[in-house]
Amino acid sequence: MEQKMTGFPALFYVDALSLVIIALVTFVALSIGSYASRYLEGDSRQRSFFANLVMLVASVYLMLCADHLLLFLASWGTSNLLLTRLMLHKRRWEAARQSSLLAAKNFGLGFFFLGTAALILYNVTGQTSIQSILTQSIGSQWTIITGSLLLLAAMTQSALWPFHRWLTSSLNSPTPVSAIMHAGLVNGGGFLLARFAPLLAGEAVLMPIIFATGIATALLGTLWKLMQSDIKRMLACSTMGQMGFMIVQCGLGLFPAAIAHLCWHGLFKAYLFLASGSAAQEKRLDLDYPPSLKQFLPALVCGALAAGTFSLTIGERISLADTTLFLVLLPLIAGTQFALPILRGRQKLRLPLAIVASALIGCCYGFSVHLIGQVLAPLNIAVPQELNPLHFIGAVLLVASWLAMLFIHPARWKSYPGWLLKKYVQMLNASQPHPKTITAERNKYQF
Repeated sequence: MEQKMTGFPALFYVDALSLVIIALVTFVALSIGSYASRYLEGDSRQRSFFANLVMLVASVYLMLCADHLLLFLASWGTSNLLLTRLMLHKRRWEAARQSSLLAAKNFGLGFFFLGTAALILYNVTGQTSIQSILTQSIGSQWTIITGSLLLLAAMTQSALWPFHRWLTSSLNSPTPVSAIMHAGLVNGGGFLLARFAPLLAGEAVLMPIIFATGIATALLGTLWKLMQSDIKRMLACSTMGQMGFMIVQCGLGLFPAAIAHLCWHGLFKAYLFLASGSAAQEKRLDLDYPPSLKQFLPALVCGALAAGTFSLTIGERISLADTTLFLVLLPLIAGTQFALPILRGRQKLRLPLAIVASALIGCCYGFSVHLIGQVLAPLNIAVPQELNPLHFIGAVLLVASWLAMLFIHPARWKSYPGWLLKKYVQMLNASQPHPKTITAERNKYQF
């Protein structure tokens, strides 16, 4: 799965991580290209869109296979520059210009962080090869500095708080651009951390910081998603939350699981954006929250079953002493949440159906993580960390937020406390796009 090239091709390094992401990018790009050929039919800038899309995919391929620091930096910056060009599809639309400018500023900041990290690594090691750098010991002080810069670069790329506003302000981009953005380049932060995993995972100070950064964004993005009334804003906040969960798995030292999350989120989010135009016609299911204990307890049993089948199919030993235990929490919550709508009603077949469905969900999730883990096994980037109080705090916050969403139903309150209304408005305002990226009047949109 790994291939080190010599001579001029020594600029490149193709390994299992490169191949996995290349496969994802290729499939998503072909799907979006097919959709865009119909979506942009008759558009005066259709050729320009496809030219930028092809160059973007080529630059991403280059980044995924780059081993030289300068080549990695150049392809990273080029792919982000091309994304901002795609966002500026309608050049006469002021909101689109402002969105593109905001994204460019964010990506420029991330490029500065990444470039500074690369300069430090070169000065300390004297190497320009990423693979050579990862095999050297550069000392704890330099590891913390460069690791922090790499984390900041990943945060800007993946729209983690507080670098999230470029993503929530990109909603005026054409739907194919939103799809390639949310299913592709926004995942770059996860790839960056996985590429430099050997450098990061050995530093005990860095990993909890990565974890805390991810869990804060995951909770905040998920909360903001629940507050949106617009489908695209909802999807943008969802992406922010999912990027937080991806970074959480990096902070746990479970980089293969983070790459699996990256792949499945990319595929799912591409589908959601390409299908967003039909969302208004979908029938809404009233879940009638909060559920009764009679409904919740069987669903919780189904969630535990999903966690159990996940543990059996993941192909690795789940330890009570390290961060692999944290992974079980996600299928537990997902399985319970999945089973709840099935258990609504009085039909006797609903409980067996929920049990079978939850078990299958756990198996599918576990097998997908196992599959990616096996492919990435030669890289040795699965480095579970010892559990510490921060991990337990994160788990408690995650579970508490989930239970609050299920059982606290403000719509049924007769009156709202003033402090709650104030906090709600503050949170809602914080989740909104930049004012300059919103078209308040229709005549300001120029075709």
